[in-house]
Amino acid sequence: MSAHPRRRILGNMANGSKRSKAGKPSKEAKAAAKAARKQASKERRTQLWQAFQMQRKEDKLLLPLMIGTLVGLAILFFLVGLIWGIEWFLLPVGIVLGILGAFIIFGRRVQKTVYSKAEGQAGAAAWALDNMQGSWRVNSAIAGTTQLDAVHRVIGRPGIILVAEGSPQRVKSLLAQEKKKTARMVGDTPIYDIIVGNDEGQIPLSKLQRHLNKLPKNIDTKRMDAIEGRLAALSNRGGGAALPKGPMPGGAKMKGVQRTIRRR
Repeated sequence: MSAHPRRRILGNMANGSKRSKAGKPSKEAKAAAKAARKQASKERRTQLWQAFQMQRKEDKLLLPLMIGTLVGLAILFFLVGLIWGIEWFLLPVGIVLGILGAFIIFGRRVQKTVYSKAEGQAGAAAWALDNMQGSWRVNSAIAGTTQLDAVHRVIGRPGIILVAEGSPQRVKSLLAQEKKKTARMVGDTPIYDIIVGNDEGQIPLSKLQRHLNKLPKNIDTKRMDAIEGRLAALSNRGGGAALPKGPMPGGAKMKGVQRTIRRR
């Protein structure tokens, strides 16, 4: 075998070795990914602890309810286990379910506190819409006034939902204008209009997400994409009103807390 073919073969072997090494993450990359996961987990625990401390100071019933749920379920499963002689098997199950129940109570009471503080603040409805789970497409403040009244547009499986917050007298005309403009762009797609508030015919802030989730599903995701594309130009022309991104009372980042609780 001549020198040139030998060099070519050795070069190919070296290149193949490099490719195999490149195809697998290095030790440094694995260590960095592991460190990043640890840091993210630490941040979630810190956030959860901060939210718990904030809620505990304001909500005197939080600890009794959480402890009562944990102890109550543990005792219940232990007593049920006594009937069949498997009390020590069912006790851990009761403890695990009690911890889960305590976390659910914690999440709901945090949510209730955050909504009660957010109610009445400018941008509260936009904040609640931004925290919705699922394939909702939210455009905040597509129309508004200098008094921080605003109309937000949501595209979802029900169709188009226009959500207004602010003075009912002012937002009614805003809603009518936006509904008229939107109808010209989307044809026979259903359009719902909602005013956030506590008066008759309005939807309370704390029930806004639930109300939207209960609306009938009228369109599919392909049609949602098409509608979103049509309305993009309308939004670009409109400009929208300058609103705060939404109230975050007491520093409680509700979206992160809810996500952390679900992971637990």
